[in-house]
Amino acid sequence: MPEATFSRNKRLLTARAYQAVFGGTHFKVAHPHLLLLARPNELSHPRLGLVVAKKHIRHAVDRNRVKRVVRETFRLAQSQLNSLDVVFLARPGLDKLSPHDQIALLQKSWQRLTRKLMVERE
Repeated sequence: MPEATFSRNKRLLTARAYQAVFGGTHFKVAHPHLLLLARPNELSHPRLGLVVAKKHIRHAVDRNRVKRVVRETFRLAQSQLNSLDVVFLARPGLDKLSPHDQIALLQKSWQRLTRKLMVERE
């Protein structure tokens, strides 16, 4: 079983890494409350970057909760997302969902991304 952690090497850390995903998006999962952009990387593991703007989620406690939920659902889904760089963008209204609904929406979004990845490989 692959390592199910969210260590430093599983994160997008530099502006260059984010720009690479924004500029070369191969996969996109859109929802009124979120957007996932992804592109293949040359590593043997997926990496995640978070963009949770104050413009869309006003309170820091809500932004932090959203980021915590995204990291946790990514950690659990990363075994299916091998060799992808993913950027999560929060959209307005995501903080209005209950934590349970946020988890369900994110799990569904990771599954959609996994399906798109599998179709691409075939």
